[in-house]
Amino acid sequence: MMNLKARGFTLIELVVVITILGILAAFAIPKFIALDTQARIATVNGLAGTVKSAAALARSLSMANGGTAAATVTMEGQVVTMANFYPDLAGIPLAINMTGADFVYAPATGIWTRAGAPTPAGCIVTYTPATALLPAATAVTTTGC
Repeated sequence: MMNLKARGFTLIELVVVITILGILAAFAIPKFIALDTQARIATVNGLAGTVKSAAALARSLSMANGGTAAATVTMEGQVVTMANFYPDLAGIPLAINMTGADFVYAPATGIWTRAGAPTPAGCIVTYTPATALLPAATAVTTTGC
């Protein structure tokens, strides 16, 4: 008589494995969605820090060169236009020297919008140029990231 060995999995074993994989997926998917949002928020905050640093560096360079409030400075080969010893709206993107397509800059408003954000208007960095009374300012909005 021939001895037959059972091969493969039983239906119950397959159902248990599929159920366990479904439960793991139910917990893992929200974690990946949250990581995507956190990554966008981190890039927006990183750009805000870059803008603040570039404005401060341009100001320092202008003052060290004995420039006037409406002078220009050269940073990494780029001529940065200044107003009140800080980069103006046309000069700040040259001061940060950013490459890539993560952000879109609107020179008329001084707003960088994060590309790929669920609500682009809520995932921005705003640069406000200096006035005669106030220094340049940078604001971050991450509610739409």
